[in-house]
Amino acid sequence: MVVRWLRENFYASIILLILRLYLGWQWMTAGWEKLTGEGPFDASGFLKGALKKMGGEHPSVSQWWGSFIENFALPNIGFFNFAIPWGEFLVGLGLILGCLTTAAIFFGMMMNFSFLFSGTVSSNPQMVLLSIFIIVAGFNAGRIGLDRWVIPYLRTWWGNVRKKQAD
Repeated sequence: MVVRWLRENFYASIILLILRLYLGWQWMTAGWEKLTGEGPFDASGFLKGALKKMGGEHPSVSQWWGSFIENFALPNIGFFNFAIPWGEFLVGLGLILGCLTTAAIFFGMMMNFSFLFSGTVSSNPQMVLLSIFIIVAGFNAGRIGLDRWVIPYLRTWWGNVRKKQAD
């Protein structure tokens, strides 16, 4: 009943717009600060700090996540130094504009969970909780936004591509 309301009700889309604007602003400003801050953004300190949180009696970083950081993230730090600030900024922009909302919130949730796995609580749990409503709502979350026009266009385009493949 609640899921149906989130996915179909116009008044739900107004509430989702407010959530989108709040989350979008949080993401966009976080990314913008990293993109325009003094010196280039460097995630290596954060990742090395996460590795230190693997030890002790009550570690806040799991062994499997630490292995990911040590064996993949740190050796490819250049990619993460690019992807994190741009990802945050673009997720925020997508949410504010209501453009590809479901994709934007999905990638935002991926970043929130990555930060949580790295032992940083901050505002991440709150953002994940609010994001759940947006991702469950699907198209209705971007109904008051560019998705109103973008999603029907993409559906038509994809239908034509599939039709050509079938011929």
